Amino acid sequence: MGHGHHHHHVDPEAGDRRVAAAVGINVALTVAQIAGGLLSGSLAMIADAIHNLSDAVSLVIAYGARRIARRPADAEMTFGYGRAEVVAALINYTTLVVIGLYLVYEGVFRLIDPQPVAGWMVVIIAGVALVVDLGTAALTYALSKTSVNIRAAFLHNVADALGSLGVIAAGVLILLFGWIWVDPVVTLMIAGYILWMAVSELPGVIRILMLGAPPGVSVEAVLDAMRGVRGVEDVHNLHLWQMDEHRAGLLAHVTVTEGAWHEADAIKAAVKARLLDGFDIAHLTLEMECARHACASGVATVGAAATRSV
Repeated sequence: MGHGHHHHHVDPEAGDRRVAAAVGINVALTVAQIAGGLLSGSLAMIADAIHNLSDAVSLVIAYGARRIARRPADAEMTFGYGRAEVVAALINYTTLVVIGLYLVYEGVFRLIDPQPVAGWMVVIIAGVALVVDLGTAALTYALSKTSVNIRAAFLHNVADALGSLGVIAAGVLILLFGWIWVDPVVTLMIAGYILWMAVSELPGVIRILMLGAPPGVSVEAVLDAMRGVRGVEDVHNLHLWQMDEHRAGLLAHVTVTEGAWHEADAIKAAVKARLLDGFDIAHLTLEMECARHACASGVATVGAAATRSV
């Protein structure tokens, strides 16, 4: 998160229609792939179908989370419902990990005991699946740029498209050379990519849920910026966290230089302006204290850690 970010949002209702369309397409494709995988004997196609089913489920979760996240704050949820999308992303990425591990298990056993595969059927159905996967990804691409929730569903689809390419390659090699071992190898490759993708995205989601500071923002830099405002003697009890994917919150005690208490409101406004301009932090709660009665004079605490102020 940094200064000067501008987010181009897709109309919420139009976005919901895109997600709903993507759900319908993926459910139809999953049925076709499972039937084709069972008829052809291709584990790679069944693996791709299982992942595609998870796409449909992930899109349903993403759709529900989008609707919930737009609810206004109320007496029960005073911060609002925006984090519903972050929770949905956590569920979807965790599901990807489980699916990836299951495919590894199935792929290894199929390597040990290879089964015959009908190559032509695999290539045809996987070709149709690839077109549908790309179409679904196109429906959610614009939304994925501004939503960690939709990005999780979008990455499900990208993985599916790559999986379909792998299944097509396996079918062609089986037709040309009779290499039935390629089918479980492709399954393992699909599983490896799914696991890599999920594991690489999970830390950012967990960081938000754990109230971590925004990535790329130095707490020390924030403290220095606040202390640099004229009339500020010190800053302590500072907490900086991500409210959601795009917004940060800050809570701090600001000690006003002795003799400048009559300027406290102007000092507070100057601190807020500096944090907004320099770090794009707009959600602020500042407790102003006079130097003589500061609750922790001379100590700047960040979370549970205390460091002697300079």
